[in-house]
Amino acid sequence: MTSDPDDALSWEGDDSVEQRPRDAARRSTPAPEPTPAEAVAPSASAPASVDEATAAPSGLSNAMLVLVGVVGGVYLLYTVGWIAGGLRLQPLASFLVADFMFLPWFVLAIAAPALWFLATWVLTRERASWIRVAVLLAGVVLLVPWPFVTVGVIGS
Repeated sequence: MTSDPDDALSWEGDDSVEQRPRDAARRSTPAPEPTPAEAVAPSASAPASVDEATAAPSGLSNAMLVLVGVVGGVYLLYTVGWIAGGLRLQPLASFLVADFMFLPWFVLAIAAPALWFLATWVLTRERASWIRVAVLLAGVVLLVPWPFVTVGVIGS
């Protein structure tokens, strides 16, 4: 298959006044037809059913794509909420634990929504879509950034 940068600018079958000489040469020489020897013969390694060979993996439905996008956006907001709430909570936490103990859990709390989304996406790949929806919605409930919700950024 040859590719020409100008092919993107024209439709096949355009009746333009000015024809490119390459197009005329390409149209005048027909492609050679395959001979019977070149035809594909069924082999022993071919699948038993034609349906199995032509069945392509189905993609996500439109509703599922919208749901995954909305939940992904919620998880992104949760990440921002964990950053804002955790930074607000750090001075208070320094009275209870040292900074070297606070920092790893703070980083893990920030990464938790992305890790939940990734784990759900990978682990529910071959499952029914309602299972993926249930696990994603469970993450929406479980990963709420409580420091941000209770204290907020400004706090009291």
